Order: sequence, then C-alpha cells, then structure tokens
Amino acid sequence: MNHSALATTDQEATEQDCLALYDEQDRQLMKLASAAKNRSIDRAEEILRFAETAGWKRIGIAHCVAVAKEAALLEQRLGQTLDITRVDCKVCRIPADALVPGDRGTSCNPIGQAILLAEKGTELNIAMGLCLGHDLLFSKHSKAPATTLVVKDRVHRHNPIAALK
Repeated sequence: MNHSALATTDQEATEQDCLALYDEQDRQLMKLASAAKNRSIDRAEEILRFAETAGWKRIGIAHCVAVAKEAALLEQRLGQTLDITRVDCKVCRIPADALVPGDRGTSCNPIGQAILLAEKGTELNIAMGLCLGHDLLFSKHSKAPATTLVVKDRVHRHNPIAALK
C-alpha cells in the first residue's frame, strides 16, 4: 500500500487501503489499547494495565527535572509490579551551548534518555514533562513504544487543554 494514496484528493482511500496500513505488531498494539480502555481508571492505571496485558515488565520513565517528584511517585506506583528505570532530562550534563550556541546552563538530553532506556531493555517508555522538541527527539530515538503521561506547559501547570477552554 502506498501511504501517500491516503492523502490524495482525487482518490478516496478504501477500507482495505486503510487496513493495509496495520502490520501484525500494529494490530497487537490496537488490541492492547482496546483491552486497557476503562473510563473508571486514570491514565497511570491504564498504562499499568496496558503493560501487564502486553506482558511487559520493564518500563522506562523519561522525565524533565521539573517533574522529578511526580516521576518518582509514578515509579513508586508502577514499581509495585513492574521493573522501572527512570532517567531525568539532564543526563550526561551536556553544556547547553555545545548544542545551541549562545544557550546557557545544562542542556536536556532526550536522545541520551532514549539510549539509556534502550540499554536497560525497557519494553515501554513514558515521557513526563519533556519540552516540545525534546519530546519529539525522545520519541524518535526510543527503541520501545513511547507514550506521554505529562506534557510541559509552564503557563497551565502541565495541563495544556486548559488553554483551549
């Protein structure tokens, strides 16, 4: 299936065209997502159930230093039944101006976070409070599937949906 066929205006994609996008691994993730859905549980519990249903035991948490306390609480909660590896964004302590000339302080290192979690053999990674752009790099370089629990929004206390109300 040519994925670009879905974007053309002169040809409507058929159901078969759309179904052809999903390989067996993709279909398995869809099945797990369906099994984990439950309106009476929070997102952290949903992640826990998803991982348990998938048979995943090693979970990574890539977090911003600004949400270190919350990341530790998530590690404690999930760590009751899963093996958790948590890594903060300042891993390797790269000088910021080494990546962005003129920038100050210590740079975040989302690629380093992804590599360290891969070395630990994580089967699912959770992003917590990573900056825009850093979250993109983390997802791009994550060997394991990655989901987001918290996004950075300094104005709305990490609740960006508040800006849409």
